[in-house]
Amino acid sequence: MRRGSFILLAVGALLVSAPARAQTYDPSYPVCMQIYGQVGYFDCRYTSMEQCRFLAVGRSASCVANPYFPQQRAAPRARR
Repeated sequence: MRRGSFILLAVGALLVSAPARAQTYDPSYPVCMQIYGQVGYFDCRYTSMEQCRFLAVGRSASCVANPYFPQQRAAPRARR
């Protein structure tokens, strides 16, 4: 019984430690390509809108800005 509990605990720890990505948009890239068809999906691996549009030519797809990409904020200015 003790061995079964240990195995169950070890498997549970492995499952919890793996990062889960259930988000449609990948937050690592600023531009996503939305591919249309029977199985539509978002492909978020583009660094610019131009790159995405170049690779979307001839496909049933469009390029969109990734709403989950963290925007860099300007540093606050010092008050005088």
